[in-house]
Amino acid sequence: MSDDPSIGEVLVPAEDLQRRVRELGAEISRDYEGRDLVMIGVLKGAVLFLADLMRELTVACEIDFMAVSSYGSSTDSSGVVRILKDLEASIEGRDVLLIEDIVDSGLTLHYLLKNLRARNPRSLEVCALLTKPERRRVELPIRYVGFEIPNRFAIGYGLDHAQRHRNLPYVAVLDE
Repeated sequence: MSDDPSIGEVLVPAEDLQRRVRELGAEISRDYEGRDLVMIGVLKGAVLFLADLMRELTVACEIDFMAVSSYGSSTDSSGVVRILKDLEASIEGRDVLLIEDIVDSGLTLHYLLKNLRARNPRSLEVCALLTKPERRRVELPIRYVGFEIPNRFAIGYGLDHAQRHRNLPYVAVLDE
């Protein structure tokens, strides 16, 4: 643990994260056996989750990344999404698994799914480490979910506040 006063209650301990990532890896490996899997990580938050998840897969996969902006340094989504970094390769005809750190209002993910569907992937599914169901403002198909968490601002394991705390090995509440 840290003596940083901005790190509050632990929502998901490191051991639970590791166990759930192993379970998701096994499930995704079963579902994508013999398929042409491309995992797209949404930067920057999904990097740790994607790296750990990938190491648990028993199927071949490629990775690519997108960076989108919708938060700035505020703690609430603006709903306005800008693509800061786009994919390097075409996903047409490929099996795409979008890897998200957290689904909050769902507005950013809704935009991303619409954008990616327009590129004609063979299939498009979502794997989110965390979801906050009570914050959802749009209905979304999230095939793989790590944990549902309460409506608190989460940090750690890739999640940040003003670019800090991503390196925590667990998910905690931001105490402001």
